[in-house]
Amino acid sequence: MKKLTIFTIIVDILVLICFVMFYFNQSFKNLIISTAMNTKTHQYIAYTFYSEDTVSKVMLLNSYIPFEEDVNLDDIVIDTSEKDSYDNEYDEEILTRDDNDDYKYIKVKVGSYDAHLVAIYDPSKVELVTSKAFNTGRGAETILNMCKRLGGVVCINGGAFADPDGWGSDIPQGYLIKDGKVIWSDGDYKSNLIGFSKDNKLMLVNATGEEAIEMGMRDALEFGPFLMVNGKKIQYQDGAGGYSRAARVAIAQRKDGVVLFLVSEGVHSNGPTLTEMADLLEKYGAYNAANLDGGTSAQLVINNNLINNPLNVYGKKVVGGRPVVSGFGLIK
Repeated sequence: MKKLTIFTIIVDILVLICFVMFYFNQSFKNLIISTAMNTKTHQYIAYTFYSEDTVSKVMLLNSYIPFEEDVNLDDIVIDTSEKDSYDNEYDEEILTRDDNDDYKYIKVKVGSYDAHLVAIYDPSKVELVTSKAFNTGRGAETILNMCKRLGGVVCINGGAFADPDGWGSDIPQGYLIKDGKVIWSDGDYKSNLIGFSKDNKLMLVNATGEEAIEMGMRDALEFGPFLMVNGKKIQYQDGAGGYSRAARVAIAQRKDGVVLFLVSEGVHSNGPTLTEMADLLEKYGAYNAANLDGGTSAQLVINNNLINNPLNVYGKKVVGGRPVVSGFGLIK
């Protein structure tokens, strides 16, 4: 009887601690809600413990402030030749090449998380890569397979896809533009488009696919948010701070035209914030940058090897990477 009483007291204490954490600890509340709402298939978790009003307030606090200015492509003057002098140690690390003229891999830390940075020297070779088919039930591919099939040297995942049951699909969400043509769209609306112009400059525009093509877009996908525009970093609503954490993927371009791929380690609820990603990219000279699809989908492939360690929502390794529908690649 005494043991049962002690056990009951312990259970009561644990329940009380959980209650306090869920309802009174603001940081914990922010973490639970923002993580659940950013994983699409697990949004019900947020609404199980919190009211719609509470969820809305937390998401508002965590929302970023959209950039009001457009990317100034005239600021990008493509000259990726080797230099005799450098602005700082990060500039030197990017521009001091290894044994090839195509790219350089640099292992970095984004905040406290391991991450992988790739500098690509010729932006004309960076293209949209897509899975073998759309909306067939079997068209999705891992970035590893996609990169091999398309002759890619370095590839990252990019855009979102329908995920009604948590297992993914081969149905892209939003626009995909390839060689100046819309190859997929699920509507006619303005959205954040990330891609390259015909003169190989990273374009970040809020437009329809057709409008983006008129602006000179050659290859693009839909995602976001933008992390840097004309050297200015992403800002959040007061009190937000960009605390939502996950494994992340980003693409950026320096003023000299060098393209940066950045992929962090982590899972849905554990990884760098968007602010930390922007901070790292800024160190390495990024002038314009955008967030791409992360979480389990985060994948970096170099020379037919999956470099990062994709994990599912339970922290289990996803061998070979998750099947996705789009990304960007260095295609020779």
